[in-house]
Amino acid sequence: MKTKILLSIFTLALLFTNCSSDDTTTPNEEEIYFPPINSNTWETKSLENLGWNSNAVPALLDYLEQKHSKSFMILINGRIVMEEYFNGHTATSTWQWNSAGKTLVGTTTGIAEQEGFLSINNKVSNYIGTGWTSETIEKENLITNKHLLTMTSGLSDTNNLVTTANLTYVADAGSRWSYHNVFQKLMDVVEDASGQTFETYFENKLKNKIGMDGFWNNGVIFRIYHSNTRSMARFGLLALNNGKWENEQIINTTFFNASTTTSQNINPSYGYFWWLNGKSSFMVPGEQTVFPGKLVPNAPDEMYAAMGAEDQRIYVIPSKKMVIIRMGDASDPLNPSFAVSGFDNALWEKINAVIN
Repeated sequence: MKTKILLSIFTLALLFTNCSSDDTTTPNEEEIYFPPINSNTWETKSLENLGWNSNAVPALLDYLEQKHSKSFMILINGRIVMEEYFNGHTATSTWQWNSAGKTLVGTTTGIAEQEGFLSINNKVSNYIGTGWTSETIEKENLITNKHLLTMTSGLSDTNNLVTTANLTYVADAGSRWSYHNVFQKLMDVVEDASGQTFETYFENKLKNKIGMDGFWNNGVIFRIYHSNTRSMARFGLLALNNGKWENEQIINTTFFNASTTTSQNINPSYGYFWWLNGKSSFMVPGEQTVFPGKLVPNAPDEMYAAMGAEDQRIYVIPSKKMVIIRMGDASDPLNPSFAVSGFDNALWEKINAVIN
């Protein structure tokens, strides 16, 4: 095994002038920490103080590197416990979120609703006009913004390129769960409702308020968000704190709680673009099969996660005050997943050996 240069939190403390937190309290006793908006300063928490098993860290890092990871972070109450980079990736490198970025779209949609620009219960055609699908007007008008948020539009999922010709009828909206890139129509809804480009609205109402970097790039089939790892962690921290950043409620708790709760009665493991663990069954992209059991058996039941193709991950575990980030290439290059994959369960086995 080749020798790795591990950017531990101790090294990062020197690189980024991080401040150490008071290590005398447990995570549940600590006040949540928010890193400054325009600074590389970020408080840290020692792994040893948490009582974690440092002997299991090398196996976790070896696994991450073997599985083509670019970066990995663990936050406890907002403080960095682990921050590692692999294969030439650095703290300033950007990487694509893939479908994990759907959570950014969902959150921005919720913000637009709380500002009175739209209602998720209104039909999509109220905002972008009729004829955006190839369905009849009667069927198209059944599709609400909430159906897009919950992957229950009823539109065909045989082609993920979102064009009018590809958006054909399969079932009435609300009657079928199917993972689909038609979610991006919500970006058009926000643009129409707010009178701003989606990117501008997103930057003013979400990105800049929590200090993220990054940009939306037009991918082959939809716009994809790119950022550094710490920006992904900032969004995860916002989620851990139920949509609140310091003293500002960025996204109201009602919408956020709905986002991280079963959103329909077909796939209990799906909210508004967040995947939910600990449910009785789950479905995966590209299939109509209902699989019994938990989404990620080795992970805590309460976990909710943003999951993107090639294993981009934001895991949030509220009772542990924990956010975990993984960015990188597909863990299995020959069988890259759209979202859920066996990588999650194997990774959590390694994480559990460290944190338990």
